[in-house]
Amino acid sequence: MAFDDSSGDSGTISQINVTPLVDVMLVLLVIFMVTAPILQQGVELELPKETLAPIEGEGEQLVISITADSSVYIGADNLVEVDGLGAKVKAILERREDKRVFIKADRGVPYGAVMAVMGSLRRSEIFKVGLITEPGSLEKGKK
Repeated sequence: MAFDDSSGDSGTISQINVTPLVDVMLVLLVIFMVTAPILQQGVELELPKETLAPIEGEGEQLVISITADSSVYIGADNLVEVDGLGAKVKAILERREDKRVFIKADRGVPYGAVMAVMGSLRRSEIFKVGLITEPGSLEKGKK
């Protein structure tokens, strides 16, 4: 869109050319659209295998155990199915002051089995979940 300057002056034009600005902004938009999903994928990590200090509980703690063959137990010897786990744990927690649940899984348990247990708890609106590990030594240089 051009303006007709009929005054006859051959002086400088005092208008800002925004075309280069729009071009740069569009290029930046495309760059951010492409790089944003890449940044959200995550980084490969070696997750910790042990804690530094034990978590102190209030009274008796509710522990869910997952054995190497992916069997799920509430407490010491109550075998349960993952599908009904959330409802049973919710009923137990209604009678307790400490609403936390701790999951203790064998080292050889597939990650999916642990996530299935956590998903069952989450669907039953149990959000205070902790993971139990064996405490390690505090030696320097040990990872």
